[in-house]
Amino acid sequence: MQNIKLIIELTRLNKPIGFMLLFWPCLWGLTLSYNFNLSLNVFIFYGLLFFSGSVLMRSAGCIVNDISDKNFDKLVERTKNRPIASGMISVRLAIIYSTVLCAIAFLVLINFNKFTILMALISMPLAFTYPLMKRFTYWPQLFLGITFNYGLVLAWISIKNDISLIPIIFYLGAIFWTLGYDTIYGYQDIKDDEIIGIKSTSIKFKNNPKKFIFTSYLIFFISLLLIGYFMNFKILYYLFLILPLAHLTLFQIRNLKVEQPNDCLLKFKSNNYLGLIVLFNILIGKLI
Repeated sequence: MQNIKLIIELTRLNKPIGFMLLFWPCLWGLTLSYNFNLSLNVFIFYGLLFFSGSVLMRSAGCIVNDISDKNFDKLVERTKNRPIASGMISVRLAIIYSTVLCAIAFLVLINFNKFTILMALISMPLAFTYPLMKRFTYWPQLFLGITFNYGLVLAWISIKNDISLIPIIFYLGAIFWTLGYDTIYGYQDIKDDEIIGIKSTSIKFKNNPKKFIFTSYLIFFISLLLIGYFMNFKILYYLFLILPLAHLTLFQIRNLKVEQPNDCLLKFKSNNYLGLIVLFNILIGKLI
């Protein structure tokens, strides 16, 4: 039981917010591209595949991140007890776990068309180099956004078997969504990060965080408007966009207290609800 607990902590399965933030863009892209006049069986099947892939790849990514950051994690109060940083799991064993997870994820991937498989494999270097970015640039959150939202494009390709302007616009907007929420997340550790020399947008924009986060979320919201236009959604879609706009601005930004780690974590986790709200908007656009 102790070993199982360590594996759960290592892969963050006890913190589902991570794989849900990876899964929501996949589900957005799948919903946006799917023809709901057809049977729902394919939609459900692909949805389950993307959910499985999100859990597996996020778990593997957490392990790679912890291997890369083990010396930093020891110096940060929030992360010093992680299994690798604390020495409870060796790096060698962690690499084996990560390899197994990637192998299972590949078995999931081969259920898609060849274009989707190719595009997914191309993205793999991004997924495993992200942990290094915080050493060299103040923009690791940007690289996380590029990686975390790539499933939106893959989901579109899995249905359409081609690429177009629509998923690219949505993908670019979603990158800024991640840029905003992960900047909020970063304020939990900003004091420790500054001491040990880790870079982040949280540190770069610490003097005016709300302005930067608002700008990021605004770009994401504009992408939602553009998606409605290019998909020829009806007026009801635009009316219901008040829901994600209110959540992003009135709840997350207006009440954000960057000096309180618990509040930053709360606002960060609330993006799980934002993912559901955006899905609701897309369904309105598609079905009404």
